[in-house]
Amino acid sequence: MSSFQRAREALGNRLREMRLDAHLTGRELASAADWVPSKVSKIEAGRQTPSDADLEIWARACDREAVVGELVSSLRSLEQQYVEHRRMFRTGLPARQRSIGDIEAKTKLTRNFEPCFVPGLLQTAEYARYRFAEGDPGDNERGAPKNDAEVDEAIAARMKRQQILHRGEQKFHFVMTEAVLRYQVCPPDVMAGQLGHLISMTTLPTIRVGVIPFGAPMTVAPIHGFYLYDNTLVLVELFTAVLNVSQADEIGAYERVFSHLADAALYGAEARTLLTGLLDRH
Repeated sequence: MSSFQRAREALGNRLREMRLDAHLTGRELASAADWVPSKVSKIEAGRQTPSDADLEIWARACDREAVVGELVSSLRSLEQQYVEHRRMFRTGLPARQRSIGDIEAKTKLTRNFEPCFVPGLLQTAEYARYRFAEGDPGDNERGAPKNDAEVDEAIAARMKRQQILHRGEQKFHFVMTEAVLRYQVCPPDVMAGQLGHLISMTTLPTIRVGVIPFGAPMTVAPIHGFYLYDNTLVLVELFTAVLNVSQADEIGAYERVFSHLADAALYGAEARTLLTGLLDRH
């Protein structure tokens, strides 16, 4: 169970205790709130996240309006763990890049695994343009073409983030699958430039760049990408949201997964041989 789900269930349990202390049945609370009864049971079981308004109504029905502030604080903590893309990108793509840059600047060791696309810190500006313009095909709002000026600003922010790789103050370890280098997420000439850039990045002494080749024995399936910031935070980007993991046991699990994936990767001259072979095909 994820830390997000545990936090949602904890909030649901507290709301159930409030209802029971007020000697209300679920149907009575639902009636007072003008809700369908199933909403009460879903919130209490941790299957539905309540809104601020829901918490205010619940507290009022239980004659516990004094704890609304505490309940909303719990909800804010919960929301920080699971951030919907619409809300995350409300301030724009450039702002998101700057916020990630702030995290990286405070992190001594950043580990990043990607099964589908080149890690952001290793992307060329041309490759990044296609990533930012891509959106989410399953979401009409995010899938719509981005404003050119916004994309340009986001690319500039990402390129600024990459300066941290050359300072030598922090450590970075990137692992990607060979599939990343073969998926046609951009035109061939853009991918050729990206491959050339990756070849040069494998020579930097301040970072590690690994590629898991097709056919490599793997003890962990490359299900999804993630960022590991020291041993304090994991970011997992899903189709509709970003999951922020901060529970120590879950972070430990991601550290073990990253270690297994990193062990399957090629580095240095071997990685450059693989990359050069793919570049020769373009």
